[in-house]
Amino acid sequence: MPEPVLSLRDLTVEFHTDDGIVHAVDHVSYDVYPGETLGVVGESGSGKSVTVMSLLGLVPQGRIMSGQALFKGRDLLKLPDKELRRIRGKEVAMVFQDPMTSLNPVFKIGDQIAEALQAHDPGLSEDDARTRAIELLDLVGVPQAPRRAEQYPHEFSGGMRQRAMIAMAIANQPSLLIADEPTTALDVTIQAQILEVLRAAQREMKAATILITHDLGLIAEMADRVVVMYAGHVVETADVGTIFHAPRHPYTLGLMGSLPQVGRDDEWLRPIPGQPPSLINVPPGCPFHPRCALSEGRIECRTRLPELAPVDGEYHLSACHFKHELRERSEELLRHMEGIA
Repeated sequence: MPEPVLSLRDLTVEFHTDDGIVHAVDHVSYDVYPGETLGVVGESGSGKSVTVMSLLGLVPQGRIMSGQALFKGRDLLKLPDKELRRIRGKEVAMVFQDPMTSLNPVFKIGDQIAEALQAHDPGLSEDDARTRAIELLDLVGVPQAPRRAEQYPHEFSGGMRQRAMIAMAIANQPSLLIADEPTTALDVTIQAQILEVLRAAQREMKAATILITHDLGLIAEMADRVVVMYAGHVVETADVGTIFHAPRHPYTLGLMGSLPQVGRDDEWLRPIPGQPPSLINVPPGCPFHPRCALSEGRIECRTRLPELAPVDGEYHLSACHFKHELRERSEELLRHMEGIA
């Protein structure tokens, strides 16, 4: 394997609130390699977004308790703010979930992209920055780019705003592109177009990509490897084919079973029982055990946090005490779930 572009090790992030300490990210570790798309999937509140935003200093109210975030050999968590600003938006860029609130409503789209260019290249003239902004809008598929660059965010549709955000993110040719729920609130046709824009941007920049989503269909289409998160923990990681066809964590299996299938009987739609736990009062032991059919009241599940350990090969990791028991159960369920991936 090549050296990772980003290597997270034991990242722990907490929020101190009036109700108690929110354990948003708990000893999270994963790697991102050059040119790959790493999908990070899980329910809302699982810690997906907080993990990456903490690396970029975008959660000032959060407290990083421990961990490393090695980007090209430098620990992002230990960099002074001035140094981190040089990396953020240039070497590491992010496409945020809601482009309407991420774009400044009182500045033209072209000016905002030009500003992102000049912020990291002060010697770039306004005319050159403007020309490059128009080229970027054209690259991401915005029609009539010179005219559109003169418009404000409210004059763009949701899909066009997301294209503008992607153009801004790739403006400085980053080594790592983070896309946080990039197709949220877009209709299916526009989602497909945005995915193609992301692919084209990745090919153009040759960047590693972290794709954060709760949409397993998006993961199946875009990701090379997958990290599954639950209650602030990484519970499984493997290549995308293994995750869909041989999951080895009950939560991953539950996500697969809860997917609706065209042409299948409704009886095979199996929602995960219960609710995700409060991150202020995470249950002892395995955080998934109150919702897990495999736990069946076992003391080990209720008292000891499982380690993320290899299963079925060096690169397939699962945090389940009884992961080897899932083989028969997962195969039985997946026989009725052909076509997901």
